Amino acid sequence: MAHGDLKYTLLDYRAPSRHTWLCSAASVLIGVTLILTIAFYTTSSSNIHTISSSHNNGARSTIKSTEGPGSVESESGVVAADDGRCSEIGVQILKIGGHAVDAAVAVALCSGVVHPFSSGLGGGSFIVVRNSASGEALALDARETAPAAASTDMYRDNPTSKSKGPLSAGVPGELAGLHAAWTRYGRLPWRDLFLPSIKLARDGFVVAMQEKEALILADPGLTEVLAPGGKLLLVNETCYNPKLAATLEEISEKGPDAFYKGSLGENFIKDVKNLGGILTMEDLKEYKVVIKRALEIEAMGYTLLGMHPPSSGTVGMALILNILDSYRSVQAVQGLLGLHRIIESMKHMFAVRMNLGDPDFVNVTLDVSNMLSPSFAAKIRQKIVDNATFSPSYYMPKWSQLRDNGTSHFCVVDSDRNAVAMTTTVNFYFGAGVLSPSTGIVLNNEMDDFSVPSELTPDELPPAPANFIKPRKRPLSSMTPLIILKENQLAGVVGASGGTKIIPAVLQVFLNHFVLGMDPLASVQKSRVYHKLIPNKVTYENYTAIDGELIEFEKSSKLFLEKRGHVLENTSSSAVCQLVVHDLGEPVQNWDGKRRNWRNFLRRNTENAVFKGMLTAVSDLRKDGAPAGI
Repeated sequence: MAHGDLKYTLLDYRAPSRHTWLCSAASVLIGVTLILTIAFYTTSSSNIHTISSSHNNGARSTIKSTEGPGSVESESGVVAADDGRCSEIGVQILKIGGHAVDAAVAVALCSGVVHPFSSGLGGGSFIVVRNSASGEALALDARETAPAAASTDMYRDNPTSKSKGPLSAGVPGELAGLHAAWTRYGRLPWRDLFLPSIKLARDGFVVAMQEKEALILADPGLTEVLAPGGKLLLVNETCYNPKLAATLEEISEKGPDAFYKGSLGENFIKDVKNLGGILTMEDLKEYKVVIKRALEIEAMGYTLLGMHPPSSGTVGMALILNILDSYRSVQAVQGLLGLHRIIESMKHMFAVRMNLGDPDFVNVTLDVSNMLSPSFAAKIRQKIVDNATFSPSYYMPKWSQLRDNGTSHFCVVDSDRNAVAMTTTVNFYFGAGVLSPSTGIVLNNEMDDFSVPSELTPDELPPAPANFIKPRKRPLSSMTPLIILKENQLAGVVGASGGTKIIPAVLQVFLNHFVLGMDPLASVQKSRVYHKLIPNKVTYENYTAIDGELIEFEKSSKLFLEKRGHVLENTSSSAVCQLVVHDLGEPVQNWDGKRRNWRNFLRRNTENAVFKGMLTAVSDLRKDGAPAGI
């Protein structure tokens, strides 16, 4: 077999015949284009428009990110990531004909390079993909799994090792998930999707956020990359990760087997074992992505496509939306009374969700059925009182809450209106606090998302048995990547990072735009409230964002909630939400020159016709993100 043929075999492509050398040349040109994207970073395009929107109710009039506009419009494709560099890389993939999944792979790889504190090859992800032509929607569970040597009581003698150090690591699934999605939908060569991130890691990238010095200096691998010579890199200084660049290059050439079955994985495992971890090559070889038809929920006139358990996000959203929908009026969620009802619905959801776990290990059928049931939600709604809130026991929680962390989320929609919602994580800030010296990969600490019998819980409730550790089991998660449909047409894509704050954040952004009619930018930037039942307090946002914008919760809202018995507390720890909205008001290209909305469009076309309206992408200022569009 010739070398060129071998390369294509490893990339899961059929080797080209000798007369198709033009295709190979085109691939080289694609790579050159992507490299130039990094070298000549720009967002100029004739059909991209910067939006400066005002909030409803008289709030601030302009909100932008320092790295780019707060939102962009495009007729042809958009990416909303929490770093503008990654959004731009994704858009360049779309410009050269890539599917939304191609862009998602490139964005995820970029995020792992420039934001190693929240995502990367050493972590895991949930990916929701919808193909516009067929209407097929898949949920890809690339969540980390417990190693084969893991056990229910493994942290009894050393509780801190559950969240810190190599024993806290689950088997990484990120790379396997990206490849599984690309295998089904990708149009561009696997290798080319890695080129921008290889260049960033090798040639350097500007540090965008101040890192935690003590955490970094405690680990030799992190120190080598982020504090060379023992001096912590500061914002706007250049960071290099040549070991990660070499890792990405090898995976780009050989595919994920280089990590899960090859020398890269062996080196990674050796590093982990040298530090006292229990991951093995067998763990990597046995890792499998769980692929299912996306979970569909119907609520408030929309179809939401999301993840099955062990994600609690989609079913959690379903329960809250069904509770609010049972009021039978959009006025139920309007104004300050609506805010009180939303908080009460969140408290009921958090009381129920800890019954969930990995469905391959525990039977959650009844719990999922209840959380998806409008009649179950209606019964809960009868317990909500408009003039009072109650102590946690009123909501009948049985188990201690999950305390997950971190993550990164992005949304992609391409010119064909294929869509991807992906949430990726290493859990805590820099995961386990360990970087593999030989591969440049940051190790997750996802084992901390399991419950353990010996755990001393801050809410004084017993740990949830459905989420106890078992070998190969996936821990419960709050991640909530969603694709939103209106009568089978794409209406939006949304998701967030931020642990237990994810579901409340995604809920409020969804309600702000799709129910209350706020514009996309205002829907994301509006101050939010959070609740997790125990402690029994509402946390609200009231702080200055990275770019200097003030996120402020109004005094009248605080007074209203306090009169109903809510205890309020300011927080500077927020979820970070990305949103894409597809305007179903009118198509961007009119088939006969007349203005018609999507329903008229469908009357004149086949049932499976794909409507193409204007796309608006928003990245959250809370992490100083920036979207991009073609």
